[in-house]
Amino acid sequence: MQKFLFSLLLFVVAVGSFAGSSAQAPEVKIARMKYRGGGDWYANVTSLPNLIEYANKQLGTNLVANEATVEAGAADIFQYPFVHATGHGNIVFSSQEAENLRNYCLGGGFLHFDDNYGMDKFIRSEIKKIFPDKQLVELPFSHPVYHQKYDFGGGLPKTHQHDGKPPQGFGIIHEGRVVLFYSYESDLGNGWEDSEVHNDPIEKHIAALKMGCNLLQYAFTH
Repeated sequence: MQKFLFSLLLFVVAVGSFAGSSAQAPEVKIARMKYRGGGDWYANVTSLPNLIEYANKQLGTNLVANEATVEAGAADIFQYPFVHATGHGNIVFSSQEAENLRNYCLGGGFLHFDDNYGMDKFIRSEIKKIFPDKQLVELPFSHPVYHQKYDFGGGLPKTHQHDGKPPQGFGIIHEGRVVLFYSYESDLGNGWEDSEVHNDPIEKHIAALKMGCNLLQYAFTH
């Protein structure tokens, strides 16, 4: 039943927002994940509100202005078609939380993990807990996630230097659909924040917001 309701919600959002419907798209809320382990899950306070505002203008979505907060093991995670998680430190999922996140993804939800610098050495093993039978794979630049409303022919934009490595986008794929996306060495969340928070050039801010819109559009239409 949860999967059916979730699929129906995503269908309505997609039709109302992206198929040229004259009716206003239904209100939808996206969420920030609260997780255990000591990492700062609450980082980037202005990021999701800015992304929501930008997506509503550019995509015609009707996302509620303030994001929700949802715990990894909570049943109400199924209310949110898009869940974002970020931080600099440790992240830990219990077996119950991992199962809940797996059911969420397989039921139509979309998880976005964004390394805010320091998450990488923890998150890969936790993703393996969520999907022990699947591989986290780097998505090619030709993947649809990079070619929604905006084209990113070179993959993820890079907001901050971090370790100086090229940004990479990884995914867990189920039945041809990316259900979990992990952005590494990009720091999209920092890019979504108010520009003056990190003194980022406006072009980096806009590039990050555009890539965020692509993630939302992919999540709502696939």
